Amino acid sequence: MPQVSSSLTWADRLGTFKARWGIGRMHYTVDPGLYALGEPDEKSPVLVTANYKMSFDKLRESLPGRNVWILVLDTKGINVWCAAGKGTFGTREIVSRIESSGLSQIVSHRELILPQLSGPGVAAHEVKRLSGFKVVYGPIQAKDLTNFLDNGLKASPEMRLKTFTIWERIVLIPMELMAALKAGIIIIPILFLITFFLGSREGWANGMNHGLFSVLAILVAILTGAILTPLLLPWLPGRAFSVKGLIMGVLTGLTLLSFYYGNWITNGSRLQIIAWLFLIPALSAFIAMNFTGASTYTSLSGVKKEMRWALPLEISGGIVGLILWFGSHFIA
Repeated sequence: MPQVSSSLTWADRLGTFKARWGIGRMHYTVDPGLYALGEPDEKSPVLVTANYKMSFDKLRESLPGRNVWILVLDTKGINVWCAAGKGTFGTREIVSRIESSGLSQIVSHRELILPQLSGPGVAAHEVKRLSGFKVVYGPIQAKDLTNFLDNGLKASPEMRLKTFTIWERIVLIPMELMAALKAGIIIIPILFLITFFLGSREGWANGMNHGLFSVLAILVAILTGAILTPLLLPWLPGRAFSVKGLIMGVLTGLTLLSFYYGNWITNGSRLQIIAWLFLIPALSAFIAMNFTGASTYTSLSGVKKEMRWALPLEISGGIVGLILWFGSHFIA
């Protein structure tokens, strides 16, 4: 039986840091199966989790000095909540893992403690019917597990409440930011070269100046959608994330353009200002909409509904902005 500790090593913490930043995220897994934390016996509790290593590590780290069994499901390296929505943390996998691990021969009781956020993917009555094990939903936060276990598997109202504080949003930002920057790595050099050569007709210095501004504008759009919008999420008007990102994109775009152009406006620069007022908000809105997958505010049906009307508008805004942007250089 694999034995694990509640103490995380430096390698565990480094792996968590890398996963937060999207480095090897899809391969950050542990093998499915049954693990022993401490020295559990036939009466020890059985806690169920996903085989995403960060979920596994958070669970064992929250149980120092405890003797429990940890049943790890094959969720394809996806965390509990997302796996429940996708169906990989579900009834069939639980029943199958109980059988393959021989759990019924290892413990004398018939109770499984599941994360509360796994609820959308699990039919507790079907697990009971097919395996004989009763499902008990634990608290949302792993840090509350010790109190939950000590209180006879009873959760307080606070343990059932999913918060989404500013710090909880901050720790999710790196993953979204890196995804946006990966796309930016392709877009930014292309945009810089186009702007540089179009602007070089006015002189190499002007070409470099225009090219660097284009890079800065794209980075501002990315940072607005991936950082500022999630940070200010509860205070931005509207329910749709794309609308929140659009509002922030307009504000940051106006700020950037006012600093760069000031009072010096020509026919070409006027058109370029309008172009960036399309491009920056469109990109910011698109990136902000991606944060729906990391939030507690949305539902699958709501996200699909938003994408149906927001995505065409974002694409249209980007196309109009590019046309105006190219036109501004020829007018100049």
